[in-house]
Amino acid sequence: VLKLFKLLHRTRQEVFKNDTKALEAARQKINEEFRNNRDEKSEEKINELLKIASDVEVILRTSVIQAVHTESDKIVLVPRKDLLQDNTPYLDKPTKK
Repeated sequence: VLKLFKLLHRTRQEVFKNDTKALEAARQKINEEFRNNRDEKSEEKINELLKIASDVEVILRTSVIQAVHTESDKIVLVPRKDLLQDNTPYLDKPTKK
């Protein structure tokens, strides 16, 4: 449980780098969820909560992209390196090998 708690906080720091509001909101939410369930005794419920927390960490790490307002009508996306993937061009007719 502690390992997952720390992993969520590390992921939060990486995903929301330089965004103090998002960093604080995510910190509070992570701490609140773990605090609300700290007295849980059911092994089944604990495993379910750990699975949810693990899924949240994966979604944060793989799906969240920061955006910065540069002007009133413009937003610049700030993707992390681990989100960038090689783009494979679409082909109408696949080539035969």
